[in-house]
Amino acid sequence: MATLSSRSAGRAPDPTMVAVVTTGVGGYDRLVLSRVPVPVPGEGEVLVRVLAAGMNNTEINTRLGWYSSSVTAGTDSTSGDLAGDLPVRPDGGWNAATPFPLIQGADCCGRIVAVGPGGDESVLGERVLIRPCMRTRGFSSWDTAWLGSDVDGAFAQFVAVPAHEAFPVRSAWSNAELATIPCAYGTAENMVGRAGITTGTRVLVTGASGGVGSAVVQLAKRRGAHVIGAAGEAKQDRVRALGADEVIGRHEPPTLLEARSVDVVIDNVAGPGFAALLRLLVRGGRYVSSGAIGGPLVELDMRTLYLNDLTLVGCTAWDEQVFPDLVSCIEREEIRPLLAKVFPLDRIATAQQEFLEKTHVGNFVLVPPDPDAVPAGQG
Repeated sequence: MATLSSRSAGRAPDPTMVAVVTTGVGGYDRLVLSRVPVPVPGEGEVLVRVLAAGMNNTEINTRLGWYSSSVTAGTDSTSGDLAGDLPVRPDGGWNAATPFPLIQGADCCGRIVAVGPGGDESVLGERVLIRPCMRTRGFSSWDTAWLGSDVDGAFAQFVAVPAHEAFPVRSAWSNAELATIPCAYGTAENMVGRAGITTGTRVLVTGASGGVGSAVVQLAKRRGAHVIGAAGEAKQDRVRALGADEVIGRHEPPTLLEARSVDVVIDNVAGPGFAALLRLLVRGGRYVSSGAIGGPLVELDMRTLYLNDLTLVGCTAWDEQVFPDLVSCIEREEIRPLLAKVFPLDRIATAQQEFLEKTHVGNFVLVPPDPDAVPAGQG
């Protein structure tokens, strides 16, 4: 780290850091609290001290290899502590194989503490959000690298990222509140934008109490949509408080809504309810998805698709304006964070267990130990 000393912002010279390293596919025993080298930012990169790291479904699903084509059931089918019982799944990550061992964590609120060779030192000390969806060959290509899935992420004291992926944010929100935003809200904003939602659009949001779903409710309302949120009974008041115009039970959309009654369905559930959701769309309606927690294999009657001129939109790679617009929304206070609970980083297994109970609304956040409070060379 001596090469960074002239370009750093008040950081101790200890060359190691605390991180949770996911060692492979499996249960909670694969989450290993470790001391590893602090990453050294290369040319065009910055080193960010992690102040808070959000937690998402994707970290659990990646650890369990759920993205593999060999898994045909919903995310609940592989959840829980299954240490030693899961097969190695070479296609279990977002982009084929997950590069284990890996520091996961897609959501990072942090502070820039060092820049790579030739970097802009004026950014030192900036509080930033890191864009987790990185378009590695620019926005003319669909290729992506995801923080915490393809490259080391935020479940650590420090992370190195391309300088253009660290966005300064001016906000009175706490570090933990900011850490709820990047992955869930970026995914939501990407779907809302691709859906073409404008004033008066009737939108059905499944899983409206979850991290992505609750973000969709807010971001669709921001555009003037009429939002119908589907959520469990215990969480419906929270969904209404986010601005939903109507709230229905999570298993009830096909029975409580009329056929051809909504313009857009934003659905990260899929599973057995998929076909019925398509029948709710008007002629020319749009179905938009970035997940399938209820099950990835669905039944599609092609006649429903082509006779109704429907459009199915898959969303993983984010469009260029998604993250800058999201930061602007934060700074103008047009959205609000839903911080469910904060855990210290070393309690990640407990946090994931509570997360899977799905009794919360919003996001969980992990906070790594303060590196200035850890004696140099001790782990």
